Amino acid sequence: MSASQPTAKMPPLWIVKTRAPFFTATVVPVCLGAAVAWVATGTFHVGYFVLTLLGALCLQAGTNMTNDYFDHTWGSDEINTEFANPFTGGSRLIQMGLVRPEVYLREGLLFFAAGSLIGVILWLTRGPWVLWLGLIGLFSGYFYTAPPLRLAGTGLGELLIGLNFGPLMVLGSYYTLTQKVSWEPVLASLPVGLLIALVVWINQFQDMRADAAVGKRHWVVRLGRRRAATVYGLLLALAYLSLVAAVFLGKVTPFSLLGLLTAPLAMRAYRVAQTHYDHPRELVPANAATIQIHLLTGGLITLGYLIHGLARWLL
Repeated sequence: MSASQPTAKMPPLWIVKTRAPFFTATVVPVCLGAAVAWVATGTFHVGYFVLTLLGALCLQAGTNMTNDYFDHTWGSDEINTEFANPFTGGSRLIQMGLVRPEVYLREGLLFFAAGSLIGVILWLTRGPWVLWLGLIGLFSGYFYTAPPLRLAGTGLGELLIGLNFGPLMVLGSYYTLTQKVSWEPVLASLPVGLLIALVVWINQFQDMRADAAVGKRHWVVRLGRRRAATVYGLLLALAYLSLVAAVFLGKVTPFSLLGLLTAPLAMRAYRVAQTHYDHPRELVPANAATIQIHLLTGGLITLGYLIHGLARWLL
């Protein structure tokens, strides 16, 4: 398929623009934070939950769209011939001539503005932590690829993604519902944060040569594909170990060990990465599996909290 030609069965433009299929990166931590809050306090506010989710989704959409724009100005997407849609290489809408770059930037900034407005409402009604967590998310999302910081090329990009879509977002969801801060949502979020960072990590394999050519030195570029595949496996193991450790220390519900059910899928993804780290098309099953592992593991941990809460309520 040529990078300059649209596919025959392209989804609606807004879905491709915002990269909506990746919204699970936001839905999972917000739902996990809400589940921990419900177990901790026995209450659930539908309105604040919906506002939190909408605000976070707006920030992610703004991040995705401005990243596409700034990757275009960086030049990495234009020279990327090893991308594997829909996982790597951006949305390709600018490269296909379907959206003007300035439109992409303007619409991304509007999403940031909408998310910020919701954040201000939550700040005024729920407390100051919403402001600080929201500002971190806004800063990280915009400057992930925007100059002058271009955080994605500094070696900090993967860490910021893990923090923002893990501990910070789970804690933010928890806080808007309880108006309290606690270590429990942070510890419960560690597998989710590690796994979303690994979604980005494995998706960088196909983009590596193009990214390296424009100076976008994320960790896959720094390590090389072979060593990055090994680190991918180590971080997968760490995600599960962090869950076991949190349960062993009595910091999260034992029912969250349901998240371990995805370990066989993680092992298969790692084997694919070890075998095909230098073969962009053959690596695609690992790209897809990592997204599934994040979604299913986070969903199962959330389910564990819901089971805990229901069991306590019934008893």
